[in-house]
Amino acid sequence: MLDKPIDYKTWILVADGEKALFLQNMGDGELPNFEIRRVEEQDNPPDREQGANRPGRMSDAGTSHHSAVEDTDWHELGKERFAAEITGILYKMAHRGVFEKIVVVAPPKILGEMRQHYHKEVADRVVGEIAKDFTNHPVDKIEKLLAA
Repeated sequence: MLDKPIDYKTWILVADGEKALFLQNMGDGELPNFEIRRVEEQDNPPDREQGANRPGRMSDAGTSHHSAVEDTDWHELGKERFAAEITGILYKMAHRGVFEKIVVVAPPKILGEMRQHYHKEVADRVVGEIAKDFTNHPVDKIEKLLAA
């Protein structure tokens, strides 16, 4: 996971495309004690509930054939937007000096999306990244997984 223990007062962001937990380690590297500081959630129904129209069709040039056009995946788009919103929250928090160090834990796709939106002020404070989805684990389980 991480190559070194999570220090005292280091923040931990555990996020996916619909939920974000902002935790702070109030213990030390050997005996972590994560406390929840903030929770953000997004209501993002499945794509089938968000799409209103049938997928489009397009005429192929010069023939009577029609090709299907891939429909927008609104659910996936919502996850990407949520990742960008979370990085905006991180920027505001970093700018106010709320945290000096942060570890970011998110599924690979969300982590990649977040990296694209990191402000330099946030990127300079990221001391570790883990490409895993821990959002549905209780806090004590997250402590154990990150301490291992």
